[in-house]
Amino acid sequence: MDLYKESPSLIVFDCQRDQIALEEFLIEKNISGRLFRRLYRRKDIYLNGKFVRKSTMLKKGDRVSIYMEDEENNITPERMDLDILYEDYDILVINKGPDIVVHPTKSHQEGTLSNGIAHYFKENNIQKKIRFVNRLDMDTTGILIVAKNPFGHQQMGLQLEKNTVVKKYLCLVEGLVQDDEGTIDLPIGREEERSIRKVVTSSGQNALTTYRVRERYKDATLLEVRIFTGRSHQIRVHMKHMGHPIIGDSLYNKESPYIKRQALHSYYLKAKHPREEREIEFYAPLPKDMEKLIGILKD
Repeated sequence: MDLYKESPSLIVFDCQRDQIALEEFLIEKNISGRLFRRLYRRKDIYLNGKFVRKSTMLKKGDRVSIYMEDEENNITPERMDLDILYEDYDILVINKGPDIVVHPTKSHQEGTLSNGIAHYFKENNIQKKIRFVNRLDMDTTGILIVAKNPFGHQQMGLQLEKNTVVKKYLCLVEGLVQDDEGTIDLPIGREEERSIRKVVTSSGQNALTTYRVRERYKDATLLEVRIFTGRSHQIRVHMKHMGHPIIGDSLYNKESPYIKRQALHSYYLKAKHPREEREIEFYAPLPKDMEKLIGILKD
C-alpha cells in the first residue's frame, strides 16, 4: 500500500533495520523533539497504520507514517497575481515581484505576499498555515519558498541552518569590479542599537559571500552572488563595503533615476525536497526593471 499516494497528508518512512525505538527512529529522520511531541500528543504517528507507544521497537520493513493535519490560516486573503514556479504537497515556490512586503506588519496589514498566498490557499482548498522558508527584503525580487506543513518547514529549515541550500543572486553594482571573482568573509552587525542599517563590524555575526562578474558596462557591473550565510541585508552590506554598492539601494547607496529599488534578484536556488530527498532547483527570470536598467547601462 502506497500511503503517500493514498493521502498526501501522510509522510511515510520505511524502517531499514531492526531494534530501534519509534522515537529514536523519527529523530534520526530529523524530526525535531518539539514536532515529535506535538504529533505524539495528537496521536498522529502510526506504525503500520496503528498508533503505538513511542518506545515501541521497530523491525526492518516496518512503515512509520506521520499525519499533517489541516490548519486554520488567520491571514486575511486578498486576490493577487502570483508567479508560481513550482508546487506540490509540501512546498510552494514563488517568484516574488518588486515593491511587495512578505509578512503583514503593523504598517503593512494588507497587500502583502502573505495575503495573496492566503487567497490562493483558500481558492484551492489548501487548509494550511503559511510558513516562509527563506526571506527576501521588500524591494528584492526572486525565489521564495513556502512550506505547506510543519514537516516541510522543519526539513527545509534544517538545510538552511546547515548551509546546504545553494542560493544565487544577480545584482547590478556601481563601478567596475576589477576581479572576475572574489570572496567576502566579513562579519555583519547593526550600525547602531536601534538602526535597521547593518555594517561590517568585528562584533557582528559571521557572513560569507562570493561573487563572479557576469558583465561589465561603462561604469557598472552585473554580478552573480552566492551567499553561504543568511544575514539580514548581507549582499547589500558586503557590496557597499567593497566599494561597489547596489544601484538604486536607497539605504546603503542612493536612489536611482532608472530603477525604483535596489537592483537585486534571487534567481537560483537548489536544495533537497523535504519529503522525497531528491534534488530540486529553481530559476527565476530577471525582472523587467533590471532588464531595462541593463539596457540603459549598455548605452
